[in-house]
Amino acid sequence: MKILIAEDDPISSKILQKNLENWDYDTVLARNGAAAWQALQDENLRLAILDWMMPGMDGVEVCRKIRRRRRFKYTYIILLSAKDRKQDIIAGLSSGADDYMTKPVNFLELRARLKAGRRIIDLEDKLLLAQKQLKDIASRDSLTRIWNRAEITKFLGEELERGQREKKAVGVIMLDVDHFKSINDFYGHAIGDQALLQVVSRLKKKVRKSDKIGRYGGDEIIIVLPNCGLPDIRKIGERLRLAVTNRGISAKPDTIPITISAGCATSDLWEMADTDKLVKAADLALLSAKEQGRNRVVVAGEDLDLRKENRNVRTH
Repeated sequence: MKILIAEDDPISSKILQKNLENWDYDTVLARNGAAAWQALQDENLRLAILDWMMPGMDGVEVCRKIRRRRRFKYTYIILLSAKDRKQDIIAGLSSGADDYMTKPVNFLELRARLKAGRRIIDLEDKLLLAQKQLKDIASRDSLTRIWNRAEITKFLGEELERGQREKKAVGVIMLDVDHFKSINDFYGHAIGDQALLQVVSRLKKKVRKSDKIGRYGGDEIIIVLPNCGLPDIRKIGERLRLAVTNRGISAKPDTIPITISAGCATSDLWEMADTDKLVKAADLALLSAKEQGRNRVVVAGEDLDLRKENRNVRTH
């Protein structure tokens, strides 16, 4: 593990470095507070030994700066000082240091305290991993493991804001499996689930890394396409449709023919697009595709004139 030694006295620094390297630490040296702060921009530097008295920025101020930042992983800090009064120890710990040692350093004690620091870092990392996993579980559809409705809607809102700043269109494709209820009724829900999983798998192989795919409800899938305007969205919709319909779904001993219908809409239909408008337009286009016989792609603004739809969707 990497460790920072911030000590302006070269002899003390060398002694610390030698001991730490004997304990299998990779050391990084800094001779003043500014250099220590710069070194701590490395997110792999999780342990720091800071001398209180350093030129310019002292160790206490470095502690405060470390604790004010939010995006970095936790850094365990041991503050060194010749000051041993209770009020000095309290001031050092209050600045954000995890531990406090007085000079001259007892190296057996330092080694034990560093081991405790490593345990705390390990626990912190495990906690953050668990939080990330729980957040991911809460954001995913339980069957397909793609984004759930709340998360995909949030992504769409973020992409629309970014698109407005960068003056780039955002596309949405709403699609569902044709006659999905009949598959469930005839083959059973287990086969219906497998059919939906295979559809999702085929769709994921045909979208870009920047695209987001989510389950909007039932067999309805929504895909958010950054930097995608009206000239491109039909080609993408057709590519997705063909990816699903080019072969049936295996349900031994049968193979179930399967098709999808897709409704497409892009934010360049409006001067100021919002999430509700775009989703509603894609949903109306999907409804139109189903009304026209299914297994087809309908694009709002081209195949479907939203100005004639009396369903609260208005274009400029």
